[in-house]
Amino acid sequence: MAQVLEFKLPDLGEGLTEAEIVRWLVQVGDVVAVDQPVVEVETAKAMVDVPCPYAGVVTARFGEEGTELPVGAPLITVAVGADASGDAAEGSGNVLVGYGTSEAPARRRRVRPAQPAPTGPAPTGPAPTGPAPAPAAAANGQGPARAAAPAPAPAPEAAPEVTDGPVPVISPLVRRLARENGLDLRELTGSGPDGLILRADVEYALRAAAAAQGRTAPAPAPAVTAATPGTTRTPLKGVRGAVADKLSRSRREIPDATCWVDADATELMRARAAMNAAGGPKISLLALLARICTAALARFPELNSSVDTEAREVVRFDHVHLGFAAQTERGLVVPVVRDAHARDAESLTAGFARLTESARTGALTPGELTGGTFTLNNYGVFGVDGSTPIINHPEAAMLGVGRIIPKPWVHEGELAVRQVVQLSLTFDHRVCDGGTAGGFLRHVADCVEQPAVLLRTL
Repeated sequence: MAQVLEFKLPDLGEGLTEAEIVRWLVQVGDVVAVDQPVVEVETAKAMVDVPCPYAGVVTARFGEEGTELPVGAPLITVAVGADASGDAAEGSGNVLVGYGTSEAPARRRRVRPAQPAPTGPAPTGPAPTGPAPAPAAAANGQGPARAAAPAPAPAPEAAPEVTDGPVPVISPLVRRLARENGLDLRELTGSGPDGLILRADVEYALRAAAAAQGRTAPAPAPAVTAATPGTTRTPLKGVRGAVADKLSRSRREIPDATCWVDADATELMRARAAMNAAGGPKISLLALLARICTAALARFPELNSSVDTEAREVVRFDHVHLGFAAQTERGLVVPVVRDAHARDAESLTAGFARLTESARTGALTPGELTGGTFTLNNYGVFGVDGSTPIINHPEAAMLGVGRIIPKPWVHEGELAVRQVVQLSLTFDHRVCDGGTAGGFLRHVADCVEQPAVLLRTL
């Protein structure tokens, strides 16, 4: 006899306490495999596919799409055991056939079994006794069960009809990209192992169809409730709510201070142009600024730390996990490049590009959004010169970079037009005093003005 097990919304890590149901990936009556994703949820940090730890038949779902559930709330119930598949087949009139492993989500195809033609008159005796299968609506917790009308006799079929075949694709990002652009993955031939469909295959198909416009699914609009006439109220939830909580905590707990300096970035821009003219992968300006940051942190390690308020200790790190601010349709996020101190400019460029693309498509994992030890914020992309950044709690400092624009500048004793940038450093005054912060910022400015200075610190 089948046993019904309840699967609850698991702890998704990194202090997350709730998640919003974005899309159900299974229906009541579907057969699921172990580790098969059953629902796509959005946390305050990322979009996550939640896998089910049980193999069996889905008997109920809890929560509609758009519902916010706390960690530990029921998600689905699954009937496991020898009779589970048979019961589902009898209740739905379909047999669900799937394949998959713990490393890849199971894909399902729905096969309608052939029905033999009637060979005699319909029986007129009393209806068989026994419990009737529960309707899907009742199992889904959507209302009381209603008596089902007698089903008409099935029409004869000569052969099974396959209405949905398995698609060899693992990545949720690939599935989302195809779905958002209206592309049927069943029409593609994958270039990966065993015909696996890769992101490059989807992008090639979109280009070939002249449909690749760099579009993404629009960010879900937050619920807006009417207040007094002429005003609206927007809930602080999801990414916006998480940002609000973190910024408030930073201002509440960290006694921050800001210092800034203008720097002549002309030579840095020339150095980057020369590097990119030499062939090979292009180097981004953000990557060069990151190399300068890690070199400065090696000289002033006090800023690569955090404060343990309970132990009243400053925790200094021997590695630099560099966060960088990225504005997306879902809000501001700070992806983290791990071990930035051990990477060269080419590796940093690739890391920034990958994480930026994941941020744009909402595919960042919680692990890619946490664990930073220092943050680099390039707000110059918004066309502004300066800012006083709020520290990304629990870090101890953030370097802000404004736009680089031509300005009058005294260069070698003469007035000239140079490429000038404003640099600002916001720091936790508990970890160091102004002398250390000023020394760090001055070293960054020296490297920007004379990139050769960086060679002495490598």
